Amino acid sequence: MDYTLGILSLLGPCLFLLLIVLFFMSFFTIGQQTIAIIERFGKYARQARPGLNFKIPFIESIAGKMNLRVQQLDVKAETKTLDNVFVHIMVSVQYYVLQDKVYDAFYKLENPELQINSYVFDVVRAKVPKINLDDLFEKKDEIAIAVKEELNETMVGFGFEILNALVTDIEPDSKVKESMNEINAAQRLRVAANEKGEAEKILKVKSAQAEAESKALQGKGIADQRKAIIEGLRESVDDFQKTVSGSSAQEVMNLVLLTQYFDTLKEISSSSKTNTILLPHTPAGMSDIASQIRDSIIVGNEVNKNKS
Repeated sequence: MDYTLGILSLLGPCLFLLLIVLFFMSFFTIGQQTIAIIERFGKYARQARPGLNFKIPFIESIAGKMNLRVQQLDVKAETKTLDNVFVHIMVSVQYYVLQDKVYDAFYKLENPELQINSYVFDVVRAKVPKINLDDLFEKKDEIAIAVKEELNETMVGFGFEILNALVTDIEPDSKVKESMNEINAAQRLRVAANEKGEAEKILKVKSAQAEAESKALQGKGIADQRKAIIEGLRESVDDFQKTVSGSSAQEVMNLVLLTQYFDTLKEISSSSKTNTILLPHTPAGMSDIASQIRDSIIVGNEVNKNKS
């Protein structure tokens, strides 16, 4: 009797502790945007929603949890383009579990990410080989749309909705990238050279126009100067003939030339740094110069008469 009472006295606290453990094992909590799958003896029983939940200890168990948030899977696929350039394409797939198809999402697919990965590979390798490398960057949206449509059509049946598919990166082989950069650099250098050539051409044209205008103005100035000299000489000859009776126009011109001759010598001698070389000559040579000028004028007049 005493032995039995001792055993009962020991079982009482143990049973109490067991009941407490079972009590706490019966309750569990589920976080927001999460659903737990409850199985009873290995068979699907129900879904546990966010908050405090109850399960029968040792009979029911949590088989797994499904995240209802939008998730992203990055898939890197290698393929080649129409012009036989191998590229790596990064596709980001955004998806989430449909609340009314949690059962299908949990039980129909063992590895949803692997399934999505396979479909992305299939679509990318079917689309990209039909596009040249240069066009691939422009048509990446078409590839993304094709991936989304193909995935969504299949994955909805498994309880997943494809929110979006984005082609985030297109990376050709390193040697191809270097070649593309060199081509781009050469094109920019060619454009820069053309622009520089056009600028130099404009500068030269403007310089030539300025020089032509300068020569024209210079020639006009010389012509006006000579006209003024001739007019002044004519007036001087007329005044001299009126003042000195009996003098001829030839004598007056010789006197004017002699005066200019001496003025020229004076101007040359007034400079201390002149490098002009004077040959032996006499003032009497002025008559020869005058004769030469007169003969040239007569010859010019005869030539003009013959032309007319």
